[in-house]
Amino acid sequence: MSIGFWQIAIVVILVVLLFGRGKISSLMGDVAKGIKSFKKGMATDVTDDSQTKNISENNQDSDKKE
Repeated sequence: MSIGFWQIAIVVILVVLLFGRGKISSLMGDVAKGIKSFKKGMATDVTDDSQTKNISENNQDSDKKE
């Protein structure tokens, strides 16, 4: 049993009637912002890992000196 065109069309119509076009477009904008923030966070985490290692190594060195 596969999903047909008419079933998808009915679901889309119901969603538009329930939420309205404005609400759906604002939700899609929020989803896009979330995805961009996630990608930006993942990109900065990679560079932060090397810096974090240096900081922790410095902390371990200072602990050994004391």
